[in-house]
Amino acid sequence: MKRIIRTLRPVALIGIGLLLAVASAAISQPPLNGGGASAATDVPTPTPLVVSEVGSTDWITLVSVLIVLIVVVPIIIRRKSWSS
Repeated sequence: MKRIIRTLRPVALIGIGLLLAVASAAISQPPLNGGGASAATDVPTPTPLVVSEVGSTDWITLVSVLIVLIVVVPIIIRRKSWSS
């Protein structure tokens, strides 16, 4: 029984991760033209007042990597102590 739970947990986490990735990719896709909405109902997009610079997401990436490390490193350390 312990072996089943031991293999089921990673499989479930990978499955949930894949499900979230697929759902995120499906939600972020723009709708297709002609998919039921007529062109008469389209509203023109206003031009932005502030144009962001290229490479402005560098700090966001760095902070996200830092957050992931803060979460993952203690989990790995604790798992190593459980296995011994």
